[in-house]
Formats: sequence, C-alpha cells, structure tokens
Amino acid sequence: MKIDYFHTLAAVLQSGSLAAAAQQINITPSAVSMQMKLMEQYFGAPLFDRSGPHVRPTPFALTLAASMAPALAEIERLRRREQVAVQATLRVGVIDSLQPTLMPAILSLARERYPTLDLRPLRGRSAELTGAVKAGTLDAAIVAQPERGGTQRLAWRPLFRTPLIVIAPPGTHEADLHALFAQHEWIRFDRDSITGRMAARFALLHKLRTHGEIELHSAQSVFAMVSAGLGVSMLTAPDPRLFMGYPVRTLELGPLGPVMQMSLVLRPADVERRAMLALCEVCTDAVARLHHKGAGAAKPRGAASGKRALR
Repeated sequence: MKIDYFHTLAAVLQSGSLAAAAQQINITPSAVSMQMKLMEQYFGAPLFDRSGPHVRPTPFALTLAASMAPALAEIERLRRREQVAVQATLRVGVIDSLQPTLMPAILSLARERYPTLDLRPLRGRSAELTGAVKAGTLDAAIVAQPERGGTQRLAWRPLFRTPLIVIAPPGTHEADLHALFAQHEWIRFDRDSITGRMAARFALLHKLRTHGEIELHSAQSVFAMVSAGLGVSMLTAPDPRLFMGYPVRTLELGPLGPVMQMSLVLRPADVERRAMLALCEVCTDAVARLHHKGAGAAKPRGAASGKRALR
C-alpha cells in the first residue's frame, strides 16, 4: 500500500469527485479510480457508495482519512524539515512575460529559505521550454499549460490562472467587441503561441469581424502599438507595469473569455526529489505573495465588463 494512495483519498474527499481529485493532484481519473479500488481490496471494505450518479464516501472512508491525516502531516513535516539543506543546481525555464514579475520573487524566496539551492533561469516560449524539460535539458519550467492539460508524460503543478483581455487605444469609446474589432485593426500576439491560438478561437467563436496583418511576439511590443493608436489586441497581461508604461483602455471578457493556466512542469521521475519539492514550494509561495500584494491594485482605466463587451 503506497502512502500516495492516502493523499489521493484525501483529495477525493476534499474535492467531492474522482475527476476533480485527478485534476487537483495531476493524475488521470482512471489512476484515481484504480488507487481507490486497490485500497478497498487492501482494507476489505468499500470506500464509496457508487449506487447513485455521484460517488459518496462511506463512513469507513471518512474514518480512515481522519485517522491517517495526522500521520501524513507528520511525514510531510519530516520530509520538509528545515535542518536538512537542499543543495542542488536547477535549470528552470521561464516564459518571457513572467521574467520581470514572478522570477525575482522566486529567486528571493529560494535564497532566503534554501541558500544552497542554485536556480538558473532561462527564457523561452512555452512549447520550447516544455520540450526542453521532456528532453532533459531543463529541470523544470514555468509555462502556459496547454488547454487540454498537456502531455501525461510530464508532471504539471498549477501556479495561477490569468484571463485574456482586450486592449484598445486610450481614445476609443466602443464598448462592444464587434464594433471595436470592426473599426480597428487587430494586432495579433504570436499566432503559434497558446495565447494567440486562444485569441483566434475566441474571435472565431464570437464571429468578430477582424482585419489586420500585424503580428508581434512580445506583450510589450503589442502594448506599445495599441497605446500608439495603431489597433486593438487580445492577450494576457501578467506584468502590471505594462499598463503604466503604455496607457491603454481594457475590456474584460468576463466568464465568456478564455483563461490561461500557468504551471510548473517537470519530469515525473523528479517529482519527489527534495530539490524539486523546494522549487515547487517557493514557486507556489511566490505566486501567493504577488497575488496578495496585487489584491488591492486598482483596475486599469477604462475597463469595461465582459457583459458590456459582448452584446
């Protein structure tokens, strides 16, 4: 009986379903189901009532999870104890848009908590960095996770989600996306990127009448062009300083808009390495710090709600 099975059981009870638990702990739903069946065979008792449309935990499952929770917490504490030094050099890829914001926070936390953990960031696009992790030339990478979850041959650790927004020149007044794109040229962000594909699919789905041939490969360049009044664009904007350097008007797409998942990707064989656990920890905590710091930030000027933007 593997200890991981008890973590899986806790995830199922916390999330309420096998599928949600699979997404939470980054394994397939079939793997979750198999682990639960093996536990039932081991203990000789059912963990779930499967007679209805949704699985419901049995009293035995709740008792088992409650009994194991203190032991699992103690095991995790022992594995992460601070007196054990984490000494390693990790090559970590980071997409360009996150270099100015997230990487300084990660490096600061790593040096504070693990002085002998040497993180060496490298820049690139999501597809290139993910391929480098798979090939073994990078130890891990912070990338935009593909919409379908990414290859199961790699381990994905979700960090945060960021929505696509529409940006327009400061002097524009159209509140409806159809009118905005019909009136102004579409400055595209890298059609081969996940952001570019999401934007193209959204425009096609909502039948936006787009025109324009300009395509750029950096968010800063797109913001500069839009701020200069040369067109409108649709992209993610994880760096808030772009709004300060290049004034634009924003339209939020609301619940109808695409959302990008930013994740830490690594090889499954490295998941339990102490150095990789430390990297996952500082990445997660760095995101939390930045989110807390930016929670009170004001919405960019001219922002319109998703309901107004799509009529």
